[in-house]
Amino acid sequence: TLRWRIVNASIRPHPMHLHGFYFRVLSRGSFTRDSTFAPLDRPHLVTELMRPFSTMAMEWVAERGGNWLFHCHLSFHVVADTRFATGAGHAEHMSGDATKHMAGLVLGIEVRPGRDGARREVRANPRALRLLVQEGPRRGRAPRALGFVLQRQAPPAADSVEIPGTPLILTRGQPTDITVVNHLAEATAVHWHGIELESYSDGVAGWSGALNRLAPAIAPRDSFTAHLTLKRAGTFIYHTHLNDVEQLTSGMYGALVVLEPGRKFEPQTDHLFVVGWDGAEDPPHLVVNGDSLPAPRILKAGVHHRLRFVFIGVVGGQPFTLRSETEPVRWRTLARDGFELPQSQQRDMPAEVTGWAGQTFDFDFFPAAAGEYTLVATEGKKTIWTGRVLVR
Repeated sequence: TLRWRIVNASIRPHPMHLHGFYFRVLSRGSFTRDSTFAPLDRPHLVTELMRPFSTMAMEWVAERGGNWLFHCHLSFHVVADTRFATGAGHAEHMSGDATKHMAGLVLGIEVRPGRDGARREVRANPRALRLLVQEGPRRGRAPRALGFVLQRQAPPAADSVEIPGTPLILTRGQPTDITVVNHLAEATAVHWHGIELESYSDGVAGWSGALNRLAPAIAPRDSFTAHLTLKRAGTFIYHTHLNDVEQLTSGMYGALVVLEPGRKFEPQTDHLFVVGWDGAEDPPHLVVNGDSLPAPRILKAGVHHRLRFVFIGVVGGQPFTLRSETEPVRWRTLARDGFELPQSQQRDMPAEVTGWAGQTFDFDFFPAAAGEYTLVATEGKKTIWTGRVLVR
């Protein structure tokens, strides 16, 4: 078990993400005072926001060998431009060398096998999926339209794109091999955000793996098979981890939902809200499920609905509120970063959430009667995205 104390000595907030493992937050505070969590109240997270001049004590268990990362999830803080050397160009952003395509607020971690060596996972009868990386006609403000398309039966058209990528619905305990086929004219990589897996499959080109066996970037017309270990049910993310700003804001991200064995994803009661950027301009042009003007979401009255929020914009925290007329309704917290909250941490609260890049939140919403609601995103006092929710 490792215990770290993290200090944000800057004037900017940073959502800090640990690859491949959960960490427990022991305390939060400032330079002069800490607030310590009782053992049952300690958050289990993969991404935690550190506000300016704040501190955090965290612990995690380095139970799997290999190379990992702990880094800020704001893309502008970890790309090649942020290194001290000037003149980072397109070649550095696209490099298969992690020391070139990642810089800034990034900590590399090497976990060495213990004396008993690396324990190899037993993977019987893995489920096999093919995920295609494609480019299609421009569709929004972003200069390009890139995305992930899950191959169902026949291969999709070469220029078909889904933004966000096809939701991947997987099952806890079922080993899953996902072959990523790159149809772009440039390299890419895919990170399985929040998943506890082997290092080689983690998705950081030139770093994931160990020693002389490092995962490469996925070259054009090439493929890479990620071996996923699905230890828990929850809401996760998959996204590019190369040329991050351009590829992310062009659509290369998607939701990854892991269900308990025997469960099916029911769109009538299980609702995904995947929040991203359309282009790299700041302030952002926000899209939810790839749309800035979505069709109304229809919910059934008198039924519990699970609302899954996935935040994968490149900068900033995004507040959302579910309202009835002008006041927030209420919902109950269920999960954070794919970790199902114990009863002691679940809260009935106003339906408001601010998500930062790399965070996911699950809520239970129970509309007792028919009515109309709005889901709104704000920037200061300005509404920048609105979706209608109709309960019948």
